[in-house]
Amino acid sequence: MMELDPTETFRQEASELLDSLETVLLDLGQTPQDRDLIDAAFRALHTIKGSGAMFGFDKVAAFTHDFETAFDLIRKGKIDANHDIVTVSLSARDYIRTLIEDPDSTDPIIGEAIVEELQRLIGAGPAAAKNAAPAAETAAEPAPGNPASAGWRIEIAFEPGILRNGTNPLVLLDDLRALGPCTVEADLGAVPVLEELDPETCLITWTVTLESACSQEEIEDVFMFVRDEMKLVIAPLAAGGQSGFGLDMSMPGDAAPATATAPVVEPEAAPAPAARAAAPAPAAPAPEKAELNRRAEDKGTTTVRVQAERLDELMDRVGELVIAQARLSQIAHSGTDLAIKAIAEEIERLASGLRDSTMGVRMVPMGSLFGRFRRLVHDLSRDLGKPVDFVTVGEDTEMDKTMIERLADPLVHLIRNAIDHGIENADDRARTAKSATGRIELAARYVGAQVLVTVQDDGAGLNTARIRAKAEENGLIAPGANLSEHEIHQFLFHPGFSTAKTISALSGRGVGMDVVKRTIEAMRGTIDLTTIPGHGSSVTLRLPLTLAIIDGLLIRVGEGRYIIPLSAVEECIELTAEAEARAKGRSFLNVRGDLVPFLRLRDVFDAEGQPDPHQKVIVTSIGDTRVGLVVDQIIGSHQTVIKSLSKLHSDVTMFSGATILGDGSAALILDVAQLVTLGQSRAENDRTPEAA
Repeated sequence: MMELDPTETFRQEASELLDSLETVLLDLGQTPQDRDLIDAAFRALHTIKGSGAMFGFDKVAAFTHDFETAFDLIRKGKIDANHDIVTVSLSARDYIRTLIEDPDSTDPIIGEAIVEELQRLIGAGPAAAKNAAPAAETAAEPAPGNPASAGWRIEIAFEPGILRNGTNPLVLLDDLRALGPCTVEADLGAVPVLEELDPETCLITWTVTLESACSQEEIEDVFMFVRDEMKLVIAPLAAGGQSGFGLDMSMPGDAAPATATAPVVEPEAAPAPAARAAAPAPAAPAPEKAELNRRAEDKGTTTVRVQAERLDELMDRVGELVIAQARLSQIAHSGTDLAIKAIAEEIERLASGLRDSTMGVRMVPMGSLFGRFRRLVHDLSRDLGKPVDFVTVGEDTEMDKTMIERLADPLVHLIRNAIDHGIENADDRARTAKSATGRIELAARYVGAQVLVTVQDDGAGLNTARIRAKAEENGLIAPGANLSEHEIHQFLFHPGFSTAKTISALSGRGVGMDVVKRTIEAMRGTIDLTTIPGHGSSVTLRLPLTLAIIDGLLIRVGEGRYIIPLSAVEECIELTAEAEARAKGRSFLNVRGDLVPFLRLRDVFDAEGQPDPHQKVIVTSIGDTRVGLVVDQIIGSHQTVIKSLSKLHSDVTMFSGATILGDGSAALILDVAQLVTLGQSRAENDRTPEAA
């Protein structure tokens, strides 16, 4: 059993809080008066500060305190949230992350500069800081005749499972005492006899009489982090009520509204109330308390934190199981024992279900990735002086977590290029009657067994003439060469290619789009680039759902066996002698009126021997492009566990990996995108003589 490091647990939870804080701050920058966002930012800072002090991150607690104080002032309406405060808070969030993840690399001067900027913005310099506490006390004084001037009566009922979440109700009661003299009465009526007592279940409720002129908001702040796990009723003492302000604390069958109490009285408090009637035996919980108990149980089973390495190991084990199951199925089908065949089919069904369940556990919503780019767009928009609206679509679309991790860098480059090169400055947009604010849309959607991720902007579009001129200048093409727009645009993915006139921190070195292409191809994906001059550009990444296990089609070409990803297969047809005769030596097949180019894999792979008399054509597609692959035999479907090829085979572009078959032999997995490209190029060559 692996020991959990409390410090590492804090780092993980703090990372989630900081990610949430960043999202809240970015939203707050757009709607500065949103009270819910202000409260959320304050709660995140308060939790980071408290947890940091608990786990020994004193620098984190000290630095966060200033920003917690600032948002407390915003929360109370003493200062207004604005764009400058949001910007400095984002810088503070980055500094807090560094203090937590790598404290030795931080320079205290950076933190001091951030705090000084914050104090300047909120007017809380050294002179104001001295007067802050008295001012707050003055503001807190109630007006004469305020019904709360005599104090408050508070009734508290926690969910039964509150103790399991690490909350100590006594600490919260101590926080109430810090607001002023108070009397606390504990209602023990629902507590069972000792033999039936569960020490982790909270069945005690409290009634507190607080003799303080504090505001109701200050009382609510004490319970800020447990409001969803309790019932709280607050009423001024001047209202004359003594208990039961709309919250039934009693249990069915109780002789009185409140039963056996154990008063806890401050020295200056009023005498303890008179003893009350003893409670009868505990009855079934009231509906309200039963609901609280159910919600507590539900919350305890909602999510489980699991290390990513364990999921990877589980996926590897499932992959080995799938291979072993394939071997068992092959042995069973080669014999005549019906019992073994039945067992093999049952294990195949169970292995398939386990595979799908395991892959489902590894699937992560794209929203977890898309949220990272809001800060990127915010900072680039500020640095380049280009107002940009960032819109995301399809956040619920799921992909394998490994794919999500590898997709982050390509999307960073695409978004940076869209803002730097695509979106025009305000003057240029005004001349073309466009809105002064540009638009970047990041979208994801399912298409079959693929996920399409699109980055689209409403900028000026690609300048084809400029790209061509740069390609000629770099010697990539001969001047005057006959190329289509699509072919010219592909130079953007060439290493070292850039149309930027000057080198800046964002562009000009020609490495961004090259990284995008290499990463997407390594993920067995493709890139579609479209543009409309004056209206913007769109880059679409076509990616498989996972790189672990896929459904494949097992085929034979000569003596070799290969796997074609089933997601790329449209249909299978027979290559008849009549079809070959109609083709007249050209590699085209008439499929219901459409001409589809085809590749003879025997020729591509230099297979030995004579082809089978009845060859098959597997029609594959990537996007809108279709190519037929001629094979000798279609063996059947196959659950394919993908194994990466070694670096020695990195230049072999026709294969994306390998797998182990049931008999223990290896089969290569065809890279359909590369074969489609090859088929299209050969089709163009076939058309050229005809056009001439």
